[in-house]
Amino acid sequence: MPKVMVSLPEQLLLDLDREAARRGSSRSALLATAARRELEQQDPAELDALLDRARAAMRSAGAFESGDVVRAERDR
Repeated sequence: MPKVMVSLPEQLLLDLDREAARRGSSRSALLATAARRELEQQDPAELDALLDRARAAMRSAGAFESGDVVRAERDR
């Protein structure tokens, strides 16, 4: 496995070590998990576009009773 050298502020390193110990993990494993999560995050512009489409769909849906929607989904 390749190794990298990074520079981090001292307090961040202390926080990482504390969290890794709390999880029973290593610093490297915690950093790998954090990097993986960051890379899996959706592009903010894409997320905004999805929200805009959802808002438009809700505006065009008209009035409805939320209890009816919940019951219909529950009974599916």
